[in-house]
Amino acid sequence: MTEMVYGTVHVRSGDPVLPRWWRTVDRWVLISVLLLFGIGILLGLAASPPLAEKNGFDDFYYVKRQAFFGLLSFSAILICSMMPPTMIRRWGVIGFVFAFAALALLPVFGTGFGKGAVRWYSLGFASVQPSEFLKPVFVVLMAWLISASHQISGPPGKLLSFMFTLTVCAILVTQPDFGQALLFLFSWGAMYFIGGASIVLLVVMASTVVFAGTIAYQSSDHFARRIDGFLNPEIDPRTQLGYAANAIQEGGLFGVGVGEGSVKWSLPDAHTDFIIAVAAEEYGLILVFLIIFLYMAITVRSLLRLMRERDMFARLAGTGMVCLFGLQAFINMGVAVRLLPAKGMTLPFVSYGGSSMVASGILVGCLLALTRTRPQGEYEDILQKDQHRHG
Repeated sequence: MTEMVYGTVHVRSGDPVLPRWWRTVDRWVLISVLLLFGIGILLGLAASPPLAEKNGFDDFYYVKRQAFFGLLSFSAILICSMMPPTMIRRWGVIGFVFAFAALALLPVFGTGFGKGAVRWYSLGFASVQPSEFLKPVFVVLMAWLISASHQISGPPGKLLSFMFTLTVCAILVTQPDFGQALLFLFSWGAMYFIGGASIVLLVVMASTVVFAGTIAYQSSDHFARRIDGFLNPEIDPRTQLGYAANAIQEGGLFGVGVGEGSVKWSLPDAHTDFIIAVAAEEYGLILVFLIIFLYMAITVRSLLRLMRERDMFARLAGTGMVCLFGLQAFINMGVAVRLLPAKGMTLPFVSYGGSSMVASGILVGCLLALTRTRPQGEYEDILQKDQHRHG
């Protein structure tokens, strides 16, 4: 049972790279991600033809693109999951510089595609959303700064990480993209707490976030409309939330049948932000529960392995990535069932989107690398040795 949960297998350092990687990687998480991608392709076959028809493409144009982005994503998972933590830290810091610069330059060179928020770079054949690629490298840099602050004569890493987080969130809010700003802030807060922050400080920060949200509500029409729509007890059936709610109710436990759903013809974002509504309508709550279980499996298993990791950087970076991944899935599904205000956020590995798919692959690849079984000894063993040494 211990081997099943924590993956504590014997590691032979002289083995070839691939066999060693296969023995030490968390295969249950890897299989869960593959299943999520397979479900995404299945739902794409149902949700994307209406959009393809509207834009003059063949019925499975977006499914083919999703499969291509999925191939890139799993290549990223394979490459990143083979890296040692030191290499992840090195490339993460470099990647942060480029991703942050791309995010900061969006007001000058970016586009909003008529959606009211400037979040993308248009490349003609595709678009790139810098905030998606900023997620994994942001976590790596913040984890490095916080872990470095615990070293003797180390830098003021916690303060620096706080300043970086505020800067990133401020840029995202001006787009506006409050959902992504919340993700970055939450992941940093989790790492900051694991790194030794007090509960009082986190409560003060949470109060500050509530205050900032109040200011945003009073000053941003975009933000206010979404909050008002969420708080309104009546759902307008002609809105995206109305269509999604109706689809979930129609689907019931077993769904209306493959290809028989109607919400995909009404929702412009059925293949992205509201893909879970398509799943609920055509396949019922059975498939929705499976999707939720897979996200929970990835989150819980990764946290269990990180609890036994003795390297502080690996623990912090892994925790931040798990929080990003799990919270994004929770927000996407929470919006569809009206537990949360609309955020415009994809469901990792299930929704259509090149930037989201590839960036999620990088994030999960780094997470798999940080949770791999390494010949380092368990964290509890190190503590016991220290106690015997001082006893």
